[in-house]
Amino acid sequence: MSKVVKELLSTLIYVGVVFLLTFLFITFVMQRTEVSGSSMNPTLWDRDSLLIEKVSYRFGDVNRFDIIVFPYRYGNEEYFIKRVIGLPGETVRIDLDGNIYINDVLLEENYGAEVILDPGVALNGITLGQDEYFVMGDNRNHSMDSRDASVGNVKKKDILGHAFIRIYPFSTFGGLN
Repeated sequence: MSKVVKELLSTLIYVGVVFLLTFLFITFVMQRTEVSGSSMNPTLWDRDSLLIEKVSYRFGDVNRFDIIVFPYRYGNEEYFIKRVIGLPGETVRIDLDGNIYINDVLLEENYGAEVILDPGVALNGITLGQDEYFVMGDNRNHSMDSRDASVGNVKKKDILGHAFIRIYPFSTFGGLN
């Protein structure tokens, strides 16, 4: 085999390994996503670029107030970014005054941008299954979330990952909470 063929073969193998490792990293570890819309204002804004990590939920639990990414079940390649409010086995209820209750205890949180005007399906309480999560956008009156029957509760297997850092715009670079 000539030196040129060996060098070409070596380069092709190197490029192949780089593509394979990149594919595995994006598929199983981390990926970039972009916010579309205002449902997570004031925490996230339209066109913010985020990194989501995909590993921790494979081995651990989803936590209340995590910001997660999941597919919209009726959308064509449409993904939602929402905050986890209710955890498996809990009952989530939102009263007509806009208060959120978890198992009849008022939820202490300050993520909502405003008083909730429409409790949706949570008015009479929603009891979550053992692998289900109740999610809401921070812009509560402008968010399509678990209060809407078309979104409903999110199953753990459908969660793509945990949004943990904003990478763009640079002026707001940093961790999310």
